[in-house]
Amino acid sequence: MSCNCGRAGAARGFTLIELMVTVAIVAIIAAVALPSYTDYLKRSKLTEAYNTLATYRASMEQYYQDNRTYGAGGACGVALPTGLKYFSVTCGPAAASTASLQAYVATAKGIADSQVAGFTFTINEKNDRATTATPSGWGTAPTNCWVMRKGGGCQ
Repeated sequence: MSCNCGRAGAARGFTLIELMVTVAIVAIIAAVALPSYTDYLKRSKLTEAYNTLATYRASMEQYYQDNRTYGAGGACGVALPTGLKYFSVTCGPAAASTASLQAYVATAKGIADSQVAGFTFTINEKNDRATTATPSGWGTAPTNCWVMRKGGGCQ
């Protein structure tokens, strides 16, 4: 019987080819996974706008029930949400509204230099939701819903 235990020249570890194949496989997986993950993160940040606008609209409806107007002097009657991380919210009279503010449009716009820059969502007193702007690469903005994925998938 012979033993290979102490034989000189026995190879141990990985060969260069094995290492290069492993690096290539990891690179391919990263090339596919990273863009998908980046899109996933961006879509997750869009929910801040959806939730904020829906909550703001409910507050405006409560204000209307109490005051029979959405605001006075061309301003919305409910204070604008603050402390948002990715969006800024504005509210104003709708184009056809009179000074008594019987119609309004609340807008959530992505903050510049953030992952959601370029997105603009609106909601009005009729609960009409619209995406009025999307960043390049997201396709045409749907006018009747809030976009939630590239190519116009709606919420």
